Amino acid sequence: MSSSAQRQPVGIGLVGLGTIGTGVVKVLRSNADVIEQRLGFPLRLLRIADLDTETDRRVDLEGIRFDADTDGLLDDPAVDIVVELIGGYDVARRVILRAVENRKHVVTANKALLALHGEEIFGKAAAQGVDVAFEASVGGGIPILRSVREGLAANHIQALYGILNGTTNYVLTEMEATGEAFEPVLKRAQDLGYAEADPSFDADGVDAAHKLTLLASMAFGARLTHEQVPTEGIRELLPVDFEAAEEFGYRLKLLGIAKAHGSSGIERIEARVHPTLVPARSLLSQVDGAMNAVAVIGDAVGETLFYGPGAGELPTASAVVADLMEIAREIRRGGFGRVAPLSYLPEVLEPKPLVPLGELQGRFYLRFTAVDRPGVLAHLAGVLGENGIGIESVIQKGQGGGSVPVLVLSHVASEAAVRSAIQEIDELPDVTAPTRLVRIEDDLS
Repeated sequence: MSSSAQRQPVGIGLVGLGTIGTGVVKVLRSNADVIEQRLGFPLRLLRIADLDTETDRRVDLEGIRFDADTDGLLDDPAVDIVVELIGGYDVARRVILRAVENRKHVVTANKALLALHGEEIFGKAAAQGVDVAFEASVGGGIPILRSVREGLAANHIQALYGILNGTTNYVLTEMEATGEAFEPVLKRAQDLGYAEADPSFDADGVDAAHKLTLLASMAFGARLTHEQVPTEGIRELLPVDFEAAEEFGYRLKLLGIAKAHGSSGIERIEARVHPTLVPARSLLSQVDGAMNAVAVIGDAVGETLFYGPGAGELPTASAVVADLMEIAREIRRGGFGRVAPLSYLPEVLEPKPLVPLGELQGRFYLRFTAVDRPGVLAHLAGVLGENGIGIESVIQKGQGGGSVPVLVLSHVASEAAVRSAIQEIDELPDVTAPTRLVRIEDDLS
């Protein structure tokens, strides 16, 4: 290829001009000089398709064709890379597959779609000789996927722990700081734009499970869907849980956790999303507000920590444009040469059994609600002891004969034993509300 051809622009088509799409336009416009200096040629945004062509996005669209003609964009031979930023499942899937059929590379931030249909999309892209890049789908502006896929590629990944959702991290931080209940803090998060009008994906842990699915697949070479990942949200946490966490020396975070069990060939995967007590001394415990962080532990590198904004217009756009630049380099090199999307070669990815929660061994925080009268605490302790669960610490809040929270920190036990004890305890006449269990991760530094 001649040097003049090497300097020709790579054409970009953007489907979806919402918050992140607008950010992509801004980054491509404002950083055009540094992008070209690093690539040796420009990225040229040629077309944008969005159903809403009337709203003023307050961004410079001069020289860009902007209309609602998604099919025209996908069929345009001048478009080399399609950026899908419409979100959701069905329409986004059709856009990506149509782009792939037309032998166009794709960049997306759609973690939900990839967590559900990733195998199909990656397979068809490989058959067509094109790439699907998705750095912005996990961790916003944090280059966590690229780091796991390439920077840590020489390691057997042993474990990863992630604060993967900025909305829930903001809510938990505010509940701890103010002593308020979940609902008013969530409303404030919605007013500030951190939470959607329907916050279910965030508050119920689904968004974090989508992201953990991609991370675990990449870390362990496992075919995995988010439906397989046990997932709990933060709605049932009460202000008293944050008080107890502080007294016990912990902080509450919604974590996505994935670990490898066993050796190659007989490996099982642990993957779960739930509220977790993390040691107050640990680095992850210091991640507050809407920030994200992921700790990755490899056999050679040891523990690494990636921290930064997990969402937002420009941080997420930064990751999208980085993917555009990486694919554009490969286009100019004339080959389909990027690292496999999920780090492992597609032919070695395989389903790996998940470790059932009941098999896990660990320590637990238990919040019982019981009538405040003599003998009740001894009865609770007796049931725990009969199930082989020792008690490390106990705090009882309130007094006066009504129902009060009894907060227990256990010794190491199997989750199956703890669940069995809870079932028995919740049937006791002096227990007036379902017991709340929160797992503890003591290994974090």
